[in-house]
Amino acid sequence: MATIVYPPLIPPNTRLRSRRPFSRQLPPRCNTTITASATTENLRVVFAAGGTGGHIYPALAIADELKISKPKTQFLFVGTPNGMEATAVPAAGYPFTAVPTAPLARPLISFQNFFLLPYLLTKSTLKSYKIIREFDPHIVIGTGGFVSFPTCLAAAIRGGGKLLIQEQNSVPGIANLVLSLFADKVCVAFNSTLECFWQKYKCVVCGNPVRFSLTKQTCTKSAARRHFFPNAAVIGKEKVVLVLGGSLGATTINIALSNVYCSMLNENEDLFVVWQTGLKAFREIESRVRNHPRLLLSPFLNAMDLAYAAADVIVSRSGAMTCSEILATGKPCILIPSPNVAEGHQFKNASLMADLAGSRVILEDELNSVTLRNAIQEIVGNERVMAEMCERAVQAAKPNASALIVEHILSLTRELGFKH
Repeated sequence: MATIVYPPLIPPNTRLRSRRPFSRQLPPRCNTTITASATTENLRVVFAAGGTGGHIYPALAIADELKISKPKTQFLFVGTPNGMEATAVPAAGYPFTAVPTAPLARPLISFQNFFLLPYLLTKSTLKSYKIIREFDPHIVIGTGGFVSFPTCLAAAIRGGGKLLIQEQNSVPGIANLVLSLFADKVCVAFNSTLECFWQKYKCVVCGNPVRFSLTKQTCTKSAARRHFFPNAAVIGKEKVVLVLGGSLGATTINIALSNVYCSMLNENEDLFVVWQTGLKAFREIESRVRNHPRLLLSPFLNAMDLAYAAADVIVSRSGAMTCSEILATGKPCILIPSPNVAEGHQFKNASLMADLAGSRVILEDELNSVTLRNAIQEIVGNERVMAEMCERAVQAAKPNASALIVEHILSLTRELGFKH
């Protein structure tokens, strides 16, 4: 039977802290749920992140690095009430509070954007302003998602602290382009991204912060493979294909692979497949897929460090953080950019990955069982190609991105007179 691994579900922590608006000191609210420390010796940081792992995990990576550098730092994550951040952030050990979402509809010219969005944005910004006023952060860090814009906008309106934006994609979206006008610093992942911003003097190239467990890999490839395939004989010549569709899954990738996985495994006794289907698609895919001793099927992979360590080739969407994790772990990859992501971010990310690391790119309308099979066999069947792609990925990676971003955070807070 296929192994089922579900992410931890922990109710969001709604504990917050206290603040003062502009230059006026408000009397303390007796009914507030946010309690700020009366001391001024600890750094206070707000992260605005939500929606998908591509926005949440960078924030967590930065927070983890900052906690190592400044252990007494007080953190508060602001996200959406129903997004994965409501469980992922408390599970990582950080305080969390929610604000209502203000999603930007596509196409831009729509009834929702003209009539409903102003109301939702105002409501979300006012809620964010109250949170920021009461917690009184020295700096607010936005890493994207629908919650990032109103929270960072509220921080800019209130003033008194610093604002840093972290852009993961090769080309920024509308929200971060606007927020960059108010930000004190904009941290970007790629050199080419600098040309997209109007105020380039604010921008620094840091790379994307990836999970600490990926940059400090301590597990060997053979040990990682035993984790997923404990009953298989690991002798060193096997090849492992890791298939990822993002935290929410990817229907077209799942369908293409379900039509070809069996023949691939039967024809190559040294091939193994670790397949993350996404939570929503798992039941359907499980019903279509026959059990195989060299196939592991899972709705969600919690041990991503082991998954990357075990893999020889990765098949994935081209979200910004997935691309950065692939570079950080030095893996050959086949990218299938989602056509449903706003402003073509994934196609642009995949194109940049092809230039930097030689990644293979299959467009959505070209994806089927034949094109996927051919792309996988082209890589796993050629050691020279694999080695070249690994080398290019490692050279393009920025494994110290979290540390660089933390340096800029501490530099900004020193401008406020905060002593580290």
